[in-house]
Amino acid sequence: MVGNRKNEPLFTPISRIVSMDRLLESLDDAPIIDKDGYEYLVHPISNGVPRLDPALLREVVTEVMQTADLDVDKIVAPEAMGIHLATALSLQTDIPLVVIRKRPYGLEGEVSLHQETGYSESEMYINDIEAGDRVVIVDDMLSTGGTLAAICDAIDGIGAEIVDIVVVMRKVGGSALDDTEYDATSLIDITVEDGEVTVHSVHQ
Repeated sequence: MVGNRKNEPLFTPISRIVSMDRLLESLDDAPIIDKDGYEYLVHPISNGVPRLDPALLREVVTEVMQTADLDVDKIVAPEAMGIHLATALSLQTDIPLVVIRKRPYGLEGEVSLHQETGYSESEMYINDIEAGDRVVIVDDMLSTGGTLAAICDAIDGIGAEIVDIVVVMRKVGGSALDDTEYDATSLIDITVEDGEVTVHSVHQ
């Protein structure tokens, strides 16, 4: 039995209608750095740097609650920057949280996966997702899609059902997720080019 759904938050959000003004404004001053030719957006939601304003986090999580299909058994978030989003969502919905870690524990049933991004690659490890589980995946950014594609493949292999995938920001353009049967819903779609962020669409 799943706990409270998105229409029954444990803590009342500031508003049931979210404009995402704070999220959009936060992009204006977000630094962009070069990582070996990859333009990397440094943002409070996706990096925790600069500092994350609680009002911004509340705005984003409230919108995720209104967007995601939360008829699930577990909220799943990859380490590291999906954790704060999924934690806040778990507190609001009373749905248990599972974090996909970058370190192994050697527990029974642990599943490993290899993920690649635009600037790095590493192993990740899934614990406590079982066949038949219904899960929603929550993350900060969809860029190359390497992490989410690898996670979806691993969860499929376990026999769990991916009910929904929600990300805060998605970079416009193709990603590795396009090669799977899954799509992610984004709160905003952006490009990062020539040191500037351009917002192309906002989820309604």
